[in-house]
Amino acid sequence: MWELVKAGGWLMMPIIVASILALAICIERGWALRSRQIAPPGLLPEVWGWIRNKQLNADKLRQLKAGSPLGEILAAGLLNSRHGREIMKESIEEAANVVIHNMQKYLSLLGTLAMISPLLGLLGTVIGIIEAFMAVTGAGMTDPTMLANGISKALVTTAGGICIAIPSMVMHRFFIRHIDNMAVEMEQQAVKLVDIVHGDREVDFQVSAP
Repeated sequence: MWELVKAGGWLMMPIIVASILALAICIERGWALRSRQIAPPGLLPEVWGWIRNKQLNADKLRQLKAGSPLGEILAAGLLNSRHGREIMKESIEEAANVVIHNMQKYLSLLGTLAMISPLLGLLGTVIGIIEAFMAVTGAGMTDPTMLANGISKALVTTAGGICIAIPSMVMHRFFIRHIDNMAVEMEQQAVKLVDIVHGDREVDFQVSAP
C-alpha cells in the first residue's frame, strides 16, 4: 500500500487528506443523524401529556428544545401557540428551516470531496505521464518499459481519487435522502401538534399517566 502511495507522487497527499475528511464526516453525520436522536419516539405523546396535565412551563420548554431537533421544532410552536394557529405554524416552519440546515452540516463538504477527488487523481495522472515522457525523451527510447512503468505509476492517483469519490458520493446521497425522510416525519409530528392544540384533531395516541 505504501509503495502505491509513493508511486502516486505528491498529489497522493491531498487525496489521502480528502479520504480522511470524508471518513470523518461520514462517521460524525452517521452518529448525529440517528433517527432516535432526531425524532425520539413517543415525544409527541409526552408533550401532550404535559399540556393535558397543565405541566407545560418554561423549564419543560427549555428541556424540550434542548432534547432533540424535533423537540426544538415543537417547542417553537408551543411557545407561540397562544397567538393563533397561523403564527404557531409559521414559528414551526422557521424552526424547521434552522433544524434542517443544521442537519445538513458538513454535507456540502462531503459532496465537494466526492467531486474533486477524481479530478485530483486525473491531475496526478497527467503530471505523471508528462514526467514519464520527459524522462524517456531525455534518456532516449532505449527501453520502452520505462514509459510503461511511468504511465502505470501515474494511474495510481486516478485510482485513488475514484476510490474516494465513489463511497463519498454514495454516503452524500444517503444522508440527503435520510434528512428528507426525517424532515417529513418531523413535519407530520408538528402538524399533529398544531391540530391537537387548536382542537382540530382528536388525540390518536395513548398518553400514560404521569
